[in-house]
Amino acid sequence: MKWEGASCICVNEGRLLMVLQGTAAEEKKWSIPSGGREGNESLEECGIREVWEETGYTVKVIKKLHIKEGITQNIHFKVHYYLTKLISGSSVIQDPDGLIHDIRWVSLKELGTLTLSFPEDRELLQSYLL
Repeated sequence: MKWEGASCICVNEGRLLMVLQGTAAEEKKWSIPSGGREGNESLEECGIREVWEETGYTVKVIKKLHIKEGITQNIHFKVHYYLTKLISGSSVIQDPDGLIHDIRWVSLKELGTLTLSFPEDRELLQSYLL
């Protein structure tokens, strides 16, 4: 099985936009807004939609950063990371999947203390707050 999606790094006034996510049964962990591509949308459109659904903010893609690929639980995943710029909006959870529990703009110091969904991303995320 294959899965492809987008993750968006959005920094505003020295803070990184993050969401606390997880199912009702699992430990909640922090990540940047992200999710899977739907229908015929582009990966950039996917990232923009995910930010809006998960946080209530509208962003603009500035540039593509990199791709993370791997296999987990027999699923080949490919995540496209984008640097984005905040355009408008306010913090409101609109996640149709019901997996988002909190939205926060975090500082570099705070980022170092959070339990991340994808700990391998910590160094990359920290680099955008330096």
